[in-house]
Order: sequence, then structure tokens, then C-alpha cells
Amino acid sequence: MVECVGYSDPPPTAPDTAMKISARNTFAGTVKRISEGAVNNEIVVEMADGSEIVSIITRSSSERLGLKVGIPVYTVIKASDVMIATE
Repeated sequence: MVECVGYSDPPPTAPDTAMKISARNTFAGTVKRISEGAVNNEIVVEMADGSEIVSIITRSSSERLGLKVGIPVYTVIKASDVMIATE
């Protein structure tokens, strides 16, 4: 299980900016892998317990955030529904 962390400190890539966010599901992790595409990048973030969260963001956002393997980041999950399906 991944523990939710509070987001009271600024992210490591913006040392002079304190960010507040309404989403409750904020998780600290480390960029494990970046798979670059023509338009979007797949970012794999590893949590402290070894679990992974994968995000697809635009390549320009990835560059603007300065994402690189090994840097600490926060993942923010905002969803109004979680669905489960069976066959």
C-alpha cells in the first residue's frame, strides 16, 4: 500500500514557489523511467515501497518540469471515479 503524503513543501524543481493543491491523493516518489514519444512522454515514478505510478504527459510539460531519471517528484491523482471490472 502507498502512503499518501501531505503537500506542504514546494516541489524540488521549484525551490522558491510554495504550491497548494486541492487534490488529496499526493504521493512522493522518484522518477524511475522516461519513455519519450513524438508528442507525449510516459513517466514512471517509483514510490518508497517499490510500487509504481505511471503518467502520460506532453513532452513539452516533461521538458518544462525538467524531469530526469532519479529526481524526486510528486504524483497527484485527481479522479472522481474508480471503476472495477470482471469478466
